[in-house]
Amino acid sequence: MKRTPIALSLALLLGAAMAGPAVAAATSAATTVKATAAKPFLWENATVYFLLTDRFRNGDKRNDLAYGRKADAAPLRGYMGGDLRGVTEKIKDGYFDSLGVDVLWLTPPVEQAHGGTDEGTGRSYGFHGYWTHDWTAVDANLGTEQDFRDMVDAAHARGIRVLLDVVINHTEPAAAALPNVWPADWVRMDPACTYKSMATNVDCTLVPGLNDVLTNSNANVALPDFLVAKWKAEGRYEREVKELDAFFASTGYPRAPRYYLMKWHADWVRKFGIDGFRADTVKHVEPAVWKELRSVADAAHAGWKRDHPAKVLGDGKFFMVGEVYGYNIGHGHQFDMGDGQKVDYFQYGFDSLINFGLVWDARESYETLFSKYDAALRGPLAGYSVLNYTASHDDGAPFDAARVKPLETATKLLLAPGAAQIYYGDETSRLLNWSEAQGDAKLRSFMNWDELAKNARREGYKIADVRAHYSKLGLFRSAHPAVGAGVHEKIDDSPYTFKRTYEKNGISDKVVVALEVPADASATIKLGGAFADGVTVKDYYSGASAVVKNGAVTLRVKGGVALIAR
Repeated sequence: MKRTPIALSLALLLGAAMAGPAVAAATSAATTVKATAAKPFLWENATVYFLLTDRFRNGDKRNDLAYGRKADAAPLRGYMGGDLRGVTEKIKDGYFDSLGVDVLWLTPPVEQAHGGTDEGTGRSYGFHGYWTHDWTAVDANLGTEQDFRDMVDAAHARGIRVLLDVVINHTEPAAAALPNVWPADWVRMDPACTYKSMATNVDCTLVPGLNDVLTNSNANVALPDFLVAKWKAEGRYEREVKELDAFFASTGYPRAPRYYLMKWHADWVRKFGIDGFRADTVKHVEPAVWKELRSVADAAHAGWKRDHPAKVLGDGKFFMVGEVYGYNIGHGHQFDMGDGQKVDYFQYGFDSLINFGLVWDARESYETLFSKYDAALRGPLAGYSVLNYTASHDDGAPFDAARVKPLETATKLLLAPGAAQIYYGDETSRLLNWSEAQGDAKLRSFMNWDELAKNARREGYKIADVRAHYSKLGLFRSAHPAVGAGVHEKIDDSPYTFKRTYEKNGISDKVVVALEVPADASATIKLGGAFADGVTVKDYYSGASAVVKNGAVTLRVKGGVALIAR
């Protein structure tokens, strides 16, 4: 989550509708491809769908404004009704399957500040999930604990893993319209961060008015009075205290703020079988804290797997990806905190870091981009990975902000080495430049289901065509771990052709991809030795098959793309 004054103002746009026939057709295609070409899941090849729950789909209008919240926010900064039931509906109708999505990342589902702030550009609410009031409860605007369980179970039933967005750095803000309830031995309100060193990133508050958790403290602290009163009113005080007592007794940790938060986050793993964490504001917390969190989470996940052996997906590995704001793949293991001090976050519990560099690297040619990422992941980052994106909830400079080149965006995102993060609505060209909103709010409009159902037209294309392109590429990724995790090798310049090969841990996979092929023309594509003569291969973009002859295949390519595999 980006930390600027704008970060306290988040956004939305009204409107949601059922997806239309274009999505139904893609869903059917997903079933076929997964049934015929399934491969083992690899986090290094994951296709992650990141959504703001309140912005995605309204499955229960009864919970649209909980805790006395009102529809009085500034443009795109209030609650608009998206909820966990809406996410579950789209899981069950195969929407994510049809995109080849194998991981869901939802913004934090925990109970948020009940009221809003009036700072900056108008009233803002915590619909985004980063203003925590109670880490142990589901926010009523999103649904109930059972709704969350149903969502996770529905995802797991389809082989889709779930990442919990973890916030250790801060709680809810304090403002004139939002009285502070967090005691001084839990949080600080100053100084403001200047982002010039480790200390000025960590020992400070990110935004004026935002409570910074004292993650460096080892002092024993009591539960905040408001939580005690809240839990007693909800009839669960004794249970929560008993569990805390057991946690501190078993771990030997002091009752310091960070360890309460670790216990509460790990409970989501223990109770629901969460598959991993996406850690928020990583560089604004002492690095060692993340390693401690990983230890607590691994123990919780081991307990859940022991108690639910039939529900474990794949190898059951718990996963952590971190948001180190400003990190890019070129940094490798050395992230500069601003004064030359370097931190290797991969040594503090993280398997992967979000790559903030693709929005810039995507401006390069396909081969420049792909070879650069391959060299990094086979070299300095061997054994680890990055999560690439072209748009997100707080990056004000997405690769294609105006949505004028959505096909190129999808191709570079989903075919780049590494894991890929689709930001909700990338696949439907959801607009990112709403003029009535300010700052990050522009990035957080409601999912454009209505436009997808109507197959709305943007300048130069129709939305359903973009959705179909994402689907074909995503399904190919899902079926072939070599796409994101394999070794990259250029084969030809015209048409631009490359192969990816993956040979590890008993998994063998090869693909060949040709791009910028003359539209709807018959083309001969060299295969670089990936497949032997006489073998029949399939183009997973057009659906056509061909027999390899003289190290190549001749195909009538559709859309300028050929995705070739066995």
